[in-house]
Amino acid sequence: MGSQWTKDNIYRKSVREGYRARSAYKLIDINQRFNIIRKTDNVVDLGAAPGSWLQVLRTMTEGQLLGVDLNPIVPMENVITVTGDFTTPEIQEKIMEHMPLVNVVVCDAAPHLSGAKAYDQARIMALNEDALRFAEKLLKQGGNFVMKSFQGTDFNELLELVKERFYSVRVIRSTATRRGSTECYIVAKNFIGDADDDRKKSSE
Repeated sequence: MGSQWTKDNIYRKSVREGYRARSAYKLIDINQRFNIIRKTDNVVDLGAAPGSWLQVLRTMTEGQLLGVDLNPIVPMENVITVTGDFTTPEIQEKIMEHMPLVNVVVCDAAPHLSGAKAYDQARIMALNEDALRFAEKLLKQGGNFVMKSFQGTDFNELLELVKERFYSVRVIRSTATRRGSTECYIVAKNFIGDADDDRKKSSE
C-alpha cells in the first residue's frame, strides 16, 4: 500500500509541475547529491523518451542537449532529438556529428521486460554495457556518466567495467524510485579517457 501511494504521489507531482514522466525527479535527486551537471555542459541523453530528463537538463545547463530514443521525442526548444537505436553505428555517427564535444552522458534507458527474471537481467546488462561503450566514445576527459541499472546477476561485473574508466563511481538509489524495486543508478565522475585523443582532452 505504501509503495502504491509513493507512486501516485510522485506521479501527481510530475503532472502538476509539467514533467513528462516521474523519472524527472530521479535526475534532480542525483544532481543535487553529486553535482553531475554544470552550467556550460553539453549533455547527451540516451533513451530519452518521453523527454522528462531533457526537461530537467534544460534547467541545469546552458550547453547543447541531445536526446536519442527508439521512440520519437516531442520536440523542445534548444534540444536536438534523434530517433533510432543508439547501439547501432549509424545512429552513433549521427549523434557524434551533432555533438563533437560532450561533457556528460546520462542514460535512463531500460529494455521492455518480459517477466522472465534471468532473461530480463541479461538484456539489462547488455544494454548497460552498450551505453557505457558509447559513453566512452562521446565523453571528453573528466566527463561524467549516469546510468540506470538493476542489481542482480552480473551487476558487479558491470560495475567493475565502469570503475576501470572513471575515477569516482557510486551506486545509489534515488528517493523517487519505487519501493521494492532493484533499480539503481551508477554515478560515474571524472572519465579517465584516452591520453592520445587530443579532441577529447579536458580543457580544465
